[in-house]
Amino acid sequence: MNLPPKVTPRAFERLAEIGAQAEGKALRVAVEGGGCSGFQYEIVLDEPKDDDLVLEGGGEKVVVDSVSLPFLTNAVIDFSEELIGARFVIDNPNATSACGCGTSFSM
Repeated sequence: MNLPPKVTPRAFERLAEIGAQAEGKALRVAVEGGGCSGFQYEIVLDEPKDDDLVLEGGGEKVVVDSVSLPFLTNAVIDFSEELIGARFVIDNPNATSACGCGTSFSM
């Protein structure tokens, strides 16, 4: 059974801080071919589309398109704030390896 990705409260809080919903936007998490490991994440603010899976929390939305969904089964979408910067991150149990920056992975 394919479980949808989960979004942490911290990720929803960050979306509220940047005012995504107020601008009619959601955080889009997509998987595309490319990157140094075969697949790469695309994380952008975008408008939800009809075929998206919509994950909601705290009045904010994270959307995943139907093509990317199988690659993100049971993944966790989070927000990380470290000395080197702040960014949305994905903990993907389906990835067999990842690049050092965490934006590219293989299955």
